[in-house]
Amino acid sequence: MKIAIVKLSALGDIVHAMAALQFIKAHSPAMQIDWIVEEDFAGILKNNPDINNILTINLKSLKTDKAGIFQQIKNIRHYALNNYDLVIDAQGLIKSAITARLLGKRTAGFDADSAREKAAAWFYDVKVACAYNTNTIDRNALVLSSPLEITITSEQILNKKPFLFFNDEDQRLYNFLLKDRLNIVLVIGSTWDSRNYPVDKFVKIAQALQQNCLVVWGNAQERKKAEWMFRQSDHIRVMPKLDLNNLKALIAHADLLIGNDTGPTHMAWALNKPSITIFGPTPVSRVYQTGINKVVKSASIVNPYKLDKRDYSIRDISEDAIIKLARDLLIL
Repeated sequence: MKIAIVKLSALGDIVHAMAALQFIKAHSPAMQIDWIVEEDFAGILKNNPDINNILTINLKSLKTDKAGIFQQIKNIRHYALNNYDLVIDAQGLIKSAITARLLGKRTAGFDADSAREKAAAWFYDVKVACAYNTNTIDRNALVLSSPLEITITSEQILNKKPFLFFNDEDQRLYNFLLKDRLNIVLVIGSTWDSRNYPVDKFVKIAQALQQNCLVVWGNAQERKKAEWMFRQSDHIRVMPKLDLNNLKALIAHADLLIGNDTGPTHMAWALNKPSITIFGPTPVSRVYQTGINKVVKSASIVNPYKLDKRDYSIRDISEDAIIKLARDLLIL
């Protein structure tokens, strides 16, 4: 059987969907699985042995280049020549549903009551029911496995093998990792300002733990914050700009990751590395909590159907709660 998975973005969402791959392949080893993704995120999928082909598109470019739609359709129709037996849209957006329909004659995805955009369900032949407020990882596992008549249990996911892989990483990366101290990755950015834990509190955490804290950043604003943090503490170092391959390598060698609810933080869970995810205006149902993967949530009540970007309650979370969790995970 030959299938294509459509999960275009974003980084954390792709990571959550990837968790299902190892169980699908274990059930049907001969199945060919191709993945259609926005080209900016293709790196997270690379080197995964359960993916046969990574097929990229660039729908984001259409925001500034409307005429580019014709080239993108041409690319998708070219991929459709692979003659997929089934195309599964794990995103539930109109753009991902149209992509799925262009890719194959038989498509699957969330039903209208479960999809992020209800109209997406019009494009599917097989429709999967799963409440939108269900755990994000369980939702992805269900929409990818149910159309294949495969069952993936929560117990299986809790006992998963690491599923992010890197190759030929920059060896200079290891100059930042120390042997005489524990290495802690700090993820200080995210897509919304209200999802960001205050950098001064990250500094207090680093000061309390007194380990090797490595700050990763994704844009100029985050880099500026990281450099400010470096000036405040001898326990903080700023990483150079990392691509996804090197970010995977760094997290795989870390002793702990502390970060906001964002893609790089979820990568720690995917790599079976200890982590603390800090939540403010987003629901903790986005992650699996395990013996080594913990969450700290602000006091605000979150409506998963309508997130409030004006909810800055993450700023009220005491750094002491995070420090205690970190010490427990690091056995300090």
